[in-house]
Order: sequence, then structure tokens, then C-alpha cells
Amino acid sequence: MLDQRLVRENPNLIAQQLARRGMKVDLSEIQLIAKQQRDLEEQRSKLQAEGNLIGKKVGELIQGGISPKSNEVLELRTQGNHIKQKVTILESAEKKSAAKLQEGLLNLPNIPDQKCPDGKDEKDNKKIREWGKPRIEEGLKKHWEIGEGLELFETERAARVAQSRFVILMNQGAKLERALINFMLDLHSSKGYKEILPPVLVNTASLTGSGQLPKFAEESFRCAEDDLWLTPTAEVPVTSIHRGEILPSEKLPIKYVAYSPCFRREAGSYGKDTRGLIRLHQFNKVELYWFVAPEQSESSHEQITSDAEEVLKKLELPYRVIDLCTGDLGFSAARTFDLEVWLPGAKAFREISSCSNCKDFQARRSSIRTKANKTKKLIHTLNASGLAIGRTMAALLETGQQADGSVKLPKSLVPYFGADHLKPAPTNQ
Repeated sequence: MLDQRLVRENPNLIAQQLARRGMKVDLSEIQLIAKQQRDLEEQRSKLQAEGNLIGKKVGELIQGGISPKSNEVLELRTQGNHIKQKVTILESAEKKSAAKLQEGLLNLPNIPDQKCPDGKDEKDNKKIREWGKPRIEEGLKKHWEIGEGLELFETERAARVAQSRFVILMNQGAKLERALINFMLDLHSSKGYKEILPPVLVNTASLTGSGQLPKFAEESFRCAEDDLWLTPTAEVPVTSIHRGEILPSEKLPIKYVAYSPCFRREAGSYGKDTRGLIRLHQFNKVELYWFVAPEQSESSHEQITSDAEEVLKKLELPYRVIDLCTGDLGFSAARTFDLEVWLPGAKAFREISSCSNCKDFQARRSSIRTKANKTKKLIHTLNASGLAIGRTMAALLETGQQADGSVKLPKSLVPYFGADHLKPAPTNQ
């Protein structure tokens, strides 16, 4: 959430920065509400101070021997009661104004970082670096074709159980998914991340704090009878672990790694990636999340990205790092580096991780601060997929496919899977 002081004092700056995202916004109304909110707050505070002085004076008079029923005391108490009535009216108006201001602020996205490249859409994203040599051959299969041949997953039966865009992992596919999750958790834990397993159901406050609500309500699954939603990413519950807290500066940075099933409606994406493991309503993901002091923010962004890259390197999957332009940024992000893995069967790079610096945007929405030298300030939050499991499996299948129908696995995964190849099931004689 943006700073209401900035909205009140410099709305033109916000409008200019959001224009970099391709947004044309008129902040005059929300600026007026912000000013009214501040005026009401100042009036209330002034009246409360006057009321406190009157109460103090009454106490002093009575202690000095003047009767509580004297005209002087009664007159002061009448003044105090009038002030209390005015304060009550102001508090009600302030509450309504605050709700309107909150509603307006919650719908505004984060301001892009100054280093974020300007652009309209993904065509304007900038490649930072590339790692590995992409496998480029004719006749390579796509991952769902490999999966069907090895009986790794079922989509038709999954649609029978749920609906389209769900998958049932089978046999070696289920084992590979489990192996990938454990491999990633162990790798990140060895780098100093604290492993957590958060709830899959989250409340509205958690989704609002991370920036998912109210903007992305249509893309989330809600439990109709409860204030609970299926989490779209572990970023949501992990953000709220410290909601409303003041974190000691000496404990920063705090780094979490969390495995979670994720659930998304994928609204507006119908017709895209309808086959395979790329775009599902339910998928597994290992998430990296940092709480840092503002001065650690930029270097932490580089490090969390590097930690996500390390997974791809150890799995021997060629990839590239993309600096997203302003028009392609997510709602809560100030700057994002995407990792795109090479899919040989599809002959294309596909996103497998978004590594985002949200600065104080989520912290303001979630009221998370730090304290140093008796001064409180908002912390910065960062998140990265480390990685999306289904997309990692897709890349492994296409990269490791062999002429005999098997799939060669990278050395780092063998201890977790228990074999160096995925092999076709033996045919019954």
C-alpha cells in the first residue's frame, strides 16, 4: 500500500510513477479524502487535549478543597462533556473517512523502482544474463507427451475427479514431485533459510496484506461459509506470519523457505497452456521469502534471485534472467527478476520463478515494522519461487528425454529420487 502522506502531499509523483506502469490515474479525490482524514485527526487530537486539560483542572480544584458541586467545577465538567460529544462525532467521521481512504489506497499498485526498465509489456523486458546451453534438436517431445508415455500423470481422470486444469501425478511422476520438493527445501535450508509449512487456508486479512485482495479476488478460490481462501502462493501466509509485529533490527534479515500447494483460477488465461503442467488450478511450489531492513533491500533482491537460480544450476536446466519492465510488473512488486527455463520440446523459454522486491508495500498493508535506535520504520519484503515444482518437472522431462523413451535425471536429484532415469513401465507379457 502506498504512503497516504505521499498521496496527500505529492499525488503528482504517484501519478507519474504509475504512468510508468501504463496507468492513467486521477488522484484528486483520494488526495481530498487523505487531507480530510488528516484534518479530522488533528481536530480530534486537539479536542482530546483540551478535554484532558479540563479534567486535570477539575482534579486540581477538588484536591484544593473546592466542592465537586461548586459552579466552577460543574461549569468545567459541562465544557468537558461538550468536548466528549464533539470527539465522538469526529471519531465517527474519521472512521468513515479512513475506510474510504483505505479502499482507495488498497486498489493502487506499488510504485516501480527507479532501476526498473520502462516499457508497456513483456516485449519490453530486458535480459540480464543467461546460463547453460539450451538443448536444440528436431523431433523432441513436449513434456505432456513424455508424461503420457511414462505414465507420470493423468489429466482426463483428474478432470473426472475435479475439473479441467487439474492433474493426478502417478507412479514415477508422484515420486519425482516429492523428490523435487525435498531437494529444494534441503538446498535452501542449507543456505540459512528457516523451513516452515504454512496453512493452505488463509484469511482475508492475509490476502489483503500481501496485495492479493481486493485486486485479485476473481483469481482466488474462496470457502463460502468461512473467512478463508485457498492460498494462491505461500507468499500470502508467510507475509502474515509477522503481521502487526515490530521486528528487532538485530534479527534482520529473516529468511523463510516454505513448501505449499497453491490454488489459482487463472482467470483470463483460458486457451493458454491447456495441456501439461504449466498452468494448473492446483500446483506445488517452494517459496523463498525475506523480511529485511530498507538498506538491505537491493542487495537482498540480488541474493534471493541467486538462491532461486542455484536450483536450476544444480538441476542442470538452462535458463535466463529477465528484468521485468514497468508495464509487466506484478501488483505488489517494485522490481522483479523472472527466471525463464528452457523447454527443448516447446523450443521456448518459460517463466519458472518470479523474484520480486516489494519494498515497504506489503509491510505497510500488513503493519510490519522494525525498531532501531528507538525509531520505528517499515521493513521491506522480498519473495521468489524456489521453484514452481510442476514447471520444474516439465523442464526436466523435456531436457532429459532420451531416444529410448526414458528421461535422464541430473546427478543432484538422484539421491532424492533413488534412480538416475525415469523409465517406461515394463510391458506385461
